[in-house]
Amino acid sequence: EGKLGIRNWIAFIVAGLVGQLAWAIENNYLNLYVFDCSGDYSFIPLMTALSAIAATITTFFVGALSDRLGKRKLFISIGYILWGISIIAFAFLDPKSSLTIVANSGFMAGVMIVIMDCVMTFFGSTANDACFNASVNDHTNPLNRGKVDSVLSVLPLFALIAVTVVGGIFGISNTNGDPVHWDYFFYLFGGLTLLAGLVCLFLYPKDNKEPVKNENYALNLIYGFRPSVVKNNVSLYLSLTAFMVFNIAIQCFMPYFMIYIQRVLGIQGDTFTLTLGIVLVVASIITIVIGLFMDKIGRSKIIIPALVVTIVGSIIMTFVTEQIGVIFGGIILMAGYLISTAILSSKIRDYIPEGRDGVFQGVRMIFVVLVPMVTGPYIGQAVSYIN
Repeated sequence: EGKLGIRNWIAFIVAGLVGQLAWAIENNYLNLYVFDCSGDYSFIPLMTALSAIAATITTFFVGALSDRLGKRKLFISIGYILWGISIIAFAFLDPKSSLTIVANSGFMAGVMIVIMDCVMTFFGSTANDACFNASVNDHTNPLNRGKVDSVLSVLPLFALIAVTVVGGIFGISNTNGDPVHWDYFFYLFGGLTLLAGLVCLFLYPKDNKEPVKNENYALNLIYGFRPSVVKNNVSLYLSLTAFMVFNIAIQCFMPYFMIYIQRVLGIQGDTFTLTLGIVLVVASIITIVIGLFMDKIGRSKIIIPALVVTIVGSIIMTFVTEQIGVIFGGIILMAGYLISTAILSSKIRDYIPEGRDGVFQGVRMIFVVLVPMVTGPYIGQAVSYIN
């Protein structure tokens, strides 16, 4: 049946939103943080690539383990708690902070931030990528999956809005010499992530996944790469390949997006916060509205128009230089990106063989995260002025 239940909705939104707050910091603000601490752009693609590798390896092993044990909730709850603690740890890596452990060394700060990002990613991928994503599969079906993925797909934007606003309050978007309180920033969002883990211990629905103990764990790790499995699930692997190509394109610019708007276009401070806020709110509303009708219209009918909208938004963003142009192009780009992501994510969920959700989270990470995040940022760096 298509009804999900209020408890499941609340649990998914709490875990999904707080997880996306943490990922918004990891995917966007750590790039800005490592540049501010080290003054070196080269740490950005390196950190992006290493964190993608860490995320994929973690999801690969933990996803299969959660299948074998039939446990998602415990991994989610404990993972979020440790994830929050690791975010708080970044507060001690700013050379300009009185509490820093890497005083007067921008290069060492950059190295430590890259290492800590991999640690943070390990906990985040355990809780979110491997077990939360598999749990969503466990508790949804093709009748409600498009709607659920539409809501989940806009949570990254709501999270980015919140992180951007708070970042502005703490002076992170300023470049005029005013104090920047990175420490408060990490304390707040690390604390929220930790709290979400505690809440999930009580709120998150019980596991409904039967343990898979009659199969060898090591063999399960390579299950998704067996030729017979690929042959029997052609639609799944075509969807994964499509998502991979799409995300490579997105990762060419996304790691540099905020730096570009602030440092290149000169849209800073409150103007930056307002600009990004308008883009994200409007794009989110568009995505939610489309998502309400996505399952009825047919996701396959929407994907091509959504990709075209993404392309148009990218072209517009290439040429705009003023605030109004960035808002207009950004809305088109982000709306197309979110709708495309929602459709591709839900199609992958549809095609995963029953009972293999955890195993295929690692396969999904290779296609959707590892390859795009290892290649995309370097492609973006190569074709831009950044060196």
